[in-house]
Amino acid sequence: MSSARSAVPADRSPSPAPLRAISLQDLGALRQQLKDRAAQQAAQRAREEAERRRREREAAAFAHAVGPVTRLPDRNLHEGGGRPLPPPEPRQRELDEQAALKASLSDEVDLESLLLTDDGLSFRRPAIGLDVVTRLRKGHWSIQGELDLHGLRRDEARDALAHFIHQSHQHSRRCLRVVHGKGLGSPGREPVLKAKVQRWLAQREEVIAFTQATGPQGGAGALIVLLGSRPRGRVPVA
Repeated sequence: MSSARSAVPADRSPSPAPLRAISLQDLGALRQQLKDRAAQQAAQRAREEAERRRREREAAAFAHAVGPVTRLPDRNLHEGGGRPLPPPEPRQRELDEQAALKASLSDEVDLESLLLTDDGLSFRRPAIGLDVVTRLRKGHWSIQGELDLHGLRRDEARDALAHFIHQSHQHSRRCLRVVHGKGLGSPGREPVLKAKVQRWLAQREEVIAFTQATGPQGGAGALIVLLGSRPRGRVPVA
């Protein structure tokens, strides 16, 4: 006797899940995204094409200006292995400046005939008032740099002083101390460099005044030097 119910196959697979319906609004948004992307790609291609044409025009103009060229033979020179080249050094300019500084300072200058002095221990330019020297002696300006010339020979001291004054002025340092020594170790216990340093300083246009240091600042073995202000807008030379 056959069963009234129909048999269900044992290997029947489950029905697939129904697909989610996409609304017209979603389709519109997707279509707009595709349209925007296509417009961006077209704009990018247009920019690249314009850049390519610009480079071609520049290359053509350069080739026309230069004319025919001949490639030099390869001499198999080393190109540095890709390492960056060292920065250029203005050696000749530095040598010229050193020579000019050295030549500009003489030992034969007479301070009394060149510029005004008060008691031989201080100095000021004719346009500088006595009050500047007084304030300089009393420590009105703070010391911004110091040079010690102990142990240097005359030429070494002259070069060191010229460089020190030049660099200080370039970096807008106004008040300096120059230690020349008291001559305790010199023949006759006389300060050999003292008078020379005074003459050298008087010849530097950056120096507008100097005076002998007070006891705490070095006394008779040092000078306090005041430089003029550096004009604005100039870049310091390293």
